[in-house]
Amino acid sequence: MSQRLQHSLQRRRVLTLFVSLLVSLASGTNYVFSAYAPQLAARLHISHTRLNVIGLAGNVGVYLSSPFWGMIVDKTGPKPNMFAGFCLLLMGYLGIRVIYDTGLTQDSNKESESVSTATFLLLVLFSIMTGVGGNGGYSASLNVVAKSFPDSLRGSTVGIVVSGFGLSAFIFSFIAHHAFPGETSFLLLTLALGTALPMLIGFLFVRPIPLEEPPEVFPSEPDSQTPLLAESGLRRVSAFHRPLLKHLHGRKLLTSLDFWILFSVFSLVSGTGLMYINNVGSMAQILYLHENYPEYNEIEVSRWQATQVSTISLVGFVGRIFIGILSDFSKAHFALPRSYLFILVTATALASQIVASQVDVVSHLWRSSGLLGFGYGMLFSLSTSIVSEWFGLAHFSETVGFLTISPLIGGNIFSLAFGKNLDAHSPVTPQMLFLVEKEKSRRQCREGRVCYVDALYLTIVGCALSVLLSIWAGWRDHKRIERAFAEDEEREVERPSRVDC
Repeated sequence: MSQRLQHSLQRRRVLTLFVSLLVSLASGTNYVFSAYAPQLAARLHISHTRLNVIGLAGNVGVYLSSPFWGMIVDKTGPKPNMFAGFCLLLMGYLGIRVIYDTGLTQDSNKESESVSTATFLLLVLFSIMTGVGGNGGYSASLNVVAKSFPDSLRGSTVGIVVSGFGLSAFIFSFIAHHAFPGETSFLLLTLALGTALPMLIGFLFVRPIPLEEPPEVFPSEPDSQTPLLAESGLRRVSAFHRPLLKHLHGRKLLTSLDFWILFSVFSLVSGTGLMYINNVGSMAQILYLHENYPEYNEIEVSRWQATQVSTISLVGFVGRIFIGILSDFSKAHFALPRSYLFILVTATALASQIVASQVDVVSHLWRSSGLLGFGYGMLFSLSTSIVSEWFGLAHFSETVGFLTISPLIGGNIFSLAFGKNLDAHSPVTPQMLFLVEKEKSRRQCREGRVCYVDALYLTIVGCALSVLLSIWAGWRDHKRIERAFAEDEEREVERPSRVDC
């Protein structure tokens, strides 16, 4: 390949990475839900449990659509995903905005009246659309970057794209807090336009760039010196280039124990993250009310809620970049499989829930938010790299899609448990999540972390189990690598005798 062509491909890769990051920044806005969820609940008189259903609907859209988006982008490229993402994001957020602006109907003037079932179902549908649309663009950008960069850079470049997915919550939360504080309608309009337009840019510029063929490490025709020269090179290739598992995909994944271990770890940790992200706004509000009752400052509460969203997003961004670089470095320099780092990821998630269960004041809530964001960010970046390492790139997006169905299990269990736990501590449920008048605050749980801590005990158990599973995954990977090395050495021992013959 000529040097001029190489430079051209490098420039195209950089452009692809940049635009893919832009698309990713527009794709993760489901994490902004907690920034406007309390206001949505207050205006429409929605209970904690119903609010969790709306938040989960967006996540259902993300994760349930993943296998289908993966199959589409693997077969047809990124353009269908980008166009569909544009349409779904625009309609989804504008739909939520219209319902929010309309509020309750004129005849719904009773304090106990809630939004109608039909309107509630529309909110669920629009939330699903935002999840499906964002995930369409994200799947396309992730697929293109994974296939456009060599394995030596794949962890870092994939980490950059994945980090954008988490950073989007900070960007839109920052805009909401500084550009129009308390103006939820403008935030929803910004979400509609700010997520849809990058999908059009991705439609024009995101496309896979072909990789160069790697040079042979040693000659294909062996001679008497080949074993001596090739042994160290063979080990490096086995550790860095050789797939550790067969290229399983589709239904064949169901026969792989390694896939189920990965699936379980992802479900437990991401489910914990979804529960926390969707409800940290309520946690901040409850802790604030516990400290300041009967005083209640809407602007102050909004500030603490935005702080949690920004902390999770920013630290998650750092975590996604950090684990990508660390996984590439540890594999290239120490021949360590990326799966070992799952122990770090799951231990961080466990620590976040332990800290959250002990926080009594809203000013300390950022500590658990930071730990949760770091672990959650590392999880997504590391998991995508491990999928390419274990199962190959031929069906990369499809496999990632099946993996990301798993948060539906953990996320639903943990989030609904949180909502039920909080409702059980609140005397009246329909209109108490976001309270402006002092007399309404009497209906909100004022016991601080006691209002929700039982749900955190459940996630602590889940994260502890994920730590054990990650240790098992690392042990299995270690054994698999040792077997591969042993087989390679046996072949090298047999090769001289064949050459002599």
